[in-house]
Amino acid sequence: MSGTSGICAGRVVAVTGAGRGLGRAHALALAAEGAAVVVNDLGTGPAGEGASEGPAHAVVAEIRAGGGAAVAHTGDIATDAGAVSLVGTALEAYGRLDALVNNAGFLRDRMLVNLGEDDWDAVVAVHLKGHFLPLRHAAAHWRARAKAGQVPGARVVNTTSGAGLLGSVGQANYAAAKAGIVALTLVAAAELARYGVLVNAVAPAARTRMTEGPFADAMAAPGAGAFDAMAPENVSPLVVWLASPESAGVTGRVLEADGGRITVMNGWHRGPTADSGTRRTPAEAGAATRRLLAQAPPPLPVYGSG
Repeated sequence: MSGTSGICAGRVVAVTGAGRGLGRAHALALAAEGAAVVVNDLGTGPAGEGASEGPAHAVVAEIRAGGGAAVAHTGDIATDAGAVSLVGTALEAYGRLDALVNNAGFLRDRMLVNLGEDDWDAVVAVHLKGHFLPLRHAAAHWRARAKAGQVPGARVVNTTSGAGLLGSVGQANYAAAKAGIVALTLVAAAELARYGVLVNAVAPAARTRMTEGPFADAMAAPGAGAFDAMAPENVSPLVVWLASPESAGVTGRVLEADGGRITVMNGWHRGPTADSGTRRTPAEAGAATRRLLAQAPPPLPVYGSG
């Protein structure tokens, strides 16, 4: 695999949702940089329907055809058993796990008043629970290694979204899950630092099955010869770097990535403040809040709000 630096040589990386789109691009890029990759994909449809082992095995075959190392994992990482077996597959195949890239997901978009409980539960499960469970079991493995005197130098790359950072009309379930992933990233970074585990999140913008519907025009491929800013492969170099030893010292960060652009997202921070030193009446609280809002910049618009 020519034209690469090998910054992940000798590392074992598990990538969830790696059968298509961003996950596939990440898996191929990691393998090109020397990583052995556990390719997880349940093989569901765009809305989480059905299952197929085909996508995961196809990516494994593609990596092996290029001279890389990979094994397939087709379990459901939104279940405890599936998450346990994901970590187990890495250990059985390669004897170690160095990085986890949480990427699996699907969409069931509805306006809030039309959003059913099943659609809420399914999307929150695959995105938020599907991040938590693999992270939990990978972290337990790395903690055990650290306590045994083997500092793991491990990495976790979570996948959030601009929808989770700013909101997105018609995607209350998805946006809430992606916002939860940011909080999970911050907590995990703080808790796992003592064990040598760095945890960050990437908010990508790319053309995938998930964006074909709601953002089809913005994600359309350009004409021949033009730079394809929405290609999933544009996001993967950042993911590879974050999964590598080269990202030492970087943790608890959220980074937007699309095309050739990388942006550090600063998240919530305290703005204008007023302290009365005593309890306010509702009218006083309202008046103080209006004065503070007049001093603060307006919020960024929610995607799709006009």
